Amino acid sequence: MANRRNGTLYVGVTSNLGQRAWQHRTGVADGFTKRYGCKLLVWFEAADTMEAAILREKQIKGGSRAKKLALIEGMNPDWADLFDQVAHG
Repeated sequence: MANRRNGTLYVGVTSNLGQRAWQHRTGVADGFTKRYGCKLLVWFEAADTMEAAILREKQIKGGSRAKKLALIEGMNPDWADLFDQVAHG
């Protein structure tokens, strides 16, 4: 999640991306994303298991900002909001 292109970034893990992205977008999820206005889903990836997803989340969070930006730019160079893509299949 991001608040704008090259802005504040949030990395998280969930078993229901559409629902969780909606919670961040609407502000019903208190915390970092609400405080910093991270409402745009600009990147995501799927994992086969929750364990794998958590390991990948830790890897991404431990990486540099440049690496996070490269992930986004590689999948979504225009920083389009991908919410409709995950909310509606």
